[in-house]
Amino acid sequence: MIADARPAASLILLRRGGKHRDRGVEVLLVRRSPDASFMPGVWVFPGGAVDAGDAGNEEEAHQACAARELYEEAGIELPDDAELLAWSRWITPEPVPMRFDTRFYVTLAPAHSPPRPDGQETTEAEWIAPTEALERHRAGELELVFPTIKHLESLLPYSTSEEVLAAARNRVIEPVMPRVVGRKGEHRIVLPGEPGY
Repeated sequence: MIADARPAASLILLRRGGKHRDRGVEVLLVRRSPDASFMPGVWVFPGGAVDAGDAGNEEEAHQACAARELYEEAGIELPDDAELLAWSRWITPEPVPMRFDTRFYVTLAPAHSPPRPDGQETTEAEWIAPTEALERHRAGELELVFPTIKHLESLLPYSTSEEVLAAARNRVIEPVMPRVVGRKGEHRIVLPGEPGY
């Protein structure tokens, strides 16, 4: 039996320019608690399942969820006028027992907003360039999961946070549901349009 995919949201928080402008794009990653039942110890974008308190229409509820999870997991509160722009929508593959239909948003971090992990859901937080995160993952220093890797890769063409936001305003969002192909222990994940999908 295929598990239903729960509505969820995740936030790709971008660091502002200013004195950090020469650093290029930097995003906030948080490390999930090693005791978490889902993806323990993995570095991810803040996010989680939509709940009843996330009011509004479907889109507004997802945006409210993304902002709430950022505050809960990293201690960063977005202003009421923060613009959360849709970046992607990913649906967990069907064989996976815990599935999510996750909308990813991008937005700018408020000025002077150091992350503070809550110590329960998240134990660490770090501003990091997508390139560095991917390099550290390849070196075995930073544990990332497939969707996080693909989202970090999607940011590589942009040299500033402003470029990311501009791209988001013109982005067409199509749901992406990866497929798991092969046998257990020899499986791989493929995306729509790739061989084997």
